[in-house]
Amino acid sequence: MSKIVLVGANHAGTAAANTILDNYSGNEVIIFDANSNISYLGCGTALYIGKQIKGTDGLFYSSKEALEKKAATVHMNTKVQEIDFDKKILKATGKEGNIIEQDYDKLILATGSYPVTPNIPGAQLDGVNYVKLYQDGQKIDADLDLEHVKSVAVVGAGYIGVEIAEAVKRRNKKSMLFDIMGGCLNGYYDSEFTADMDKILADGGIDLHYGESIKEIRSKDGKTVSSIVTNKGEYDVDMVIMAIGFKPRTNVAKETLKLGPGGAFLVDLHQQTSNPDVYAVGDCATIYNNAKKGTDYIALATNAVRSGIVAGHNVCGTNIESAGVQGSNGICIFNYKMFSTGLTLGKAKELGFDAAYSDFKDNQRPEFMEENDEVKIRVVYDKTTRRILGTQLASYCDVSMGIHVFSLAIAKEMTINELPLLDIFFMPHFNKPFNYITMAGLLAK
Repeated sequence: MSKIVLVGANHAGTAAANTILDNYSGNEVIIFDANSNISYLGCGTALYIGKQIKGTDGLFYSSKEALEKKAATVHMNTKVQEIDFDKKILKATGKEGNIIEQDYDKLILATGSYPVTPNIPGAQLDGVNYVKLYQDGQKIDADLDLEHVKSVAVVGAGYIGVEIAEAVKRRNKKSMLFDIMGGCLNGYYDSEFTADMDKILADGGIDLHYGESIKEIRSKDGKTVSSIVTNKGEYDVDMVIMAIGFKPRTNVAKETLKLGPGGAFLVDLHQQTSNPDVYAVGDCATIYNNAKKGTDYIALATNAVRSGIVAGHNVCGTNIESAGVQGSNGICIFNYKMFSTGLTLGKAKELGFDAAYSDFKDNQRPEFMEENDEVKIRVVYDKTTRRILGTQLASYCDVSMGIHVFSLAIAKEMTINELPLLDIFFMPHFNKPFNYITMAGLLAK
């Protein structure tokens, strides 16, 4: 049996630990985490900031105690400072400054990611917040209760920024969303879809400031935020929330292990790094993208969990390969729902695909049904091979299960020509006989 050391215990680390502890008794599992909590579902941060859920208790699905009950040794508030890969020893520092030296047979790095910090004057002022950890969400929640906080600037119009901007508005604060791009969610949707979400945001009362880059955050008293300066002007704000994006946390081994896209640890389908005794999982590691058929960096909790499971089995000797991912995702803002998987048309062309698309828009159910919503779909495909490369869906209706169909289609290299004859059931309560999936295939040129 092996001594397995795991650095990091959020989604990927917890999945790896549970896989080992539940399936391979006899191995010694030692876990190090720099935080005071584990398994925090960060996707719920905007929900409790916006008071859409009552609290944070349900956002944790494991704990130090739960892992210790399974016989793991867990060091919380303990930061790994250095790793000697030749001697297979790591050195960590505890909360009280105590030094721990730990040897290992196999090592799993689940060090995650960290929020991008802009290099601008005023970025360290009081009132400037970031969105990543449980503690970050708690601070934002508390700051929004402060009487003087009436206007909030959210920087970054990706998924997290859009969700936080909505949450701020739900707290009856002035919500201002800034992004250097010309619209929101550009990495996940084509402009025909992002324009719809921009309208949803604007109609919801959020001030949109696109095409603006942040130059400075100012303070009247030298301590607390009072305004934000962009390339287009200065705006009075009482609080700034940075949601620019994330980078893989690789500092503990970036000089030793090979790096891949996004600067993440390069891993194979077994989650194995360039060192055969070291595995990397979650946001710190690369992943195989089935849509582009190549190694990629896609930081999603779902990907993290799967990578942890794969590493957990492989580190214990069971040969399991990752099935790859499509980067499936979704968002719900003011009850408007959008989903995507695979490549957008823009990204497909950027990667060199001879890409085309099939668009369709119709009601979800037959017109004689009283409750009905419009559904909008785009299927991106390769004109030469006809292979489906990506799909985008949008509706006030919950059509989230539809994106799973297309995620599987991409994974199995399904063609657009196969869609019209796909066995999809029909009932007026749910859909139309010629529904959006079928019609996207029929209309493809």
